[in-house]
Amino acid sequence: MSTENLNGFRIEGAVALVTGANRGLGRHFARQLLERGAARVYATARRPETIDLPGVVPLRLDVTDEAQVLAAAAAATDVTLLVNNAGVSHSTYFLTTDPAAIRAEMETNFWGTLTAVRAFAPALAANGGGAILNVLSAQSWHAYPGTNGYHATKAAQWALTNGVRLELPGTLVTALHLGAVDTDFSAGYDGPKGDPAEAVRAGLDGIEAGAAEVLADDWSRHVKKSLAEDPTRLYDEIREGIV
Repeated sequence: MSTENLNGFRIEGAVALVTGANRGLGRHFARQLLERGAARVYATARRPETIDLPGVVPLRLDVTDEAQVLAAAAAATDVTLLVNNAGVSHSTYFLTTDPAAIRAEMETNFWGTLTAVRAFAPALAANGGGAILNVLSAQSWHAYPGTNGYHATKAAQWALTNGVRLELPGTLVTALHLGAVDTDFSAGYDGPKGDPAEAVRAGLDGIEAGAAEVLADDWSRHVKKSLAEDPTRLYDEIREGIV
């Protein structure tokens, strides 16, 4: 895990809101937050009736619907930790996919995150600053056939995270980067997949340590390191993995 010592955030007693909490990483986040002693966990989803985790407070939230985001912020004014986990991938290629699918990815992954941050920033400030954890990806830094639109959205979300960190100096803003993990989201990916619970644990450990960035696995660390090198090497590795 890569860490930068800022002010650590205490999860015990915190009030958290997790987007996309009905399954996958989001459900793991909600459960582990409860296990770590969060006082309240708002678990959000487009269809809150699909949330089956005992102990959470379900809320309806489609992050692409600004009215719903503002309604959630009005209902959860006690939030001290915002976990932006909701995300989509529509198996997009830049040259052949309907551009509407790529725009839809950007609407959720980038604009949805920004809308949530803007809506909840006042509550975080009023409650002492708090913390924001944005779930990014190793694909913030590399393309992959069939997920190029997703790659672009995660690169944009990384830039968003860095910018928000400067604009909210009283709030810990943490980026969580991870490779593929074994959830429904990556069901169509045939490569190695990590344990989603471990990735979530790394992210929560990171905010408690005051980390600006968390690299949850070996692949994320490898890709981040490669940014300082000739990109040919990384893309040769990716091509070999595909073949």
